[in-house]
Amino acid sequence: MTGGAEPSGPVSGEHAPLPPNWSCGSCGEDWPCATKRGRLLQEYGDRATLSVYLGSCLAAASEDLRSASVTSLQDRFIGWLPRGPKSTGTV
Repeated sequence: MTGGAEPSGPVSGEHAPLPPNWSCGSCGEDWPCATKRGRLLQEYGDRATLSVYLGSCLAAASEDLRSASVTSLQDRFIGWLPRGPKSTGTV
């Protein structure tokens, strides 16, 4: 008996990230790839919760991808998220 669950590899078609280069395990594009972005939007539905998840991915990726610029990583991980409508400040 082991002390915990063993991590499993990515499931085919899952479009999971493969550290340390953070490429997609299914298509090889930078993660999150276009397919995974669409799936994440469907899975989470709530932009705030998805932002927290992607922020944690960004933090982990920044440890692995130290040579990448902060701006490029921010664009890659959270810059693609749809923006909500801006408030005009009037009631």
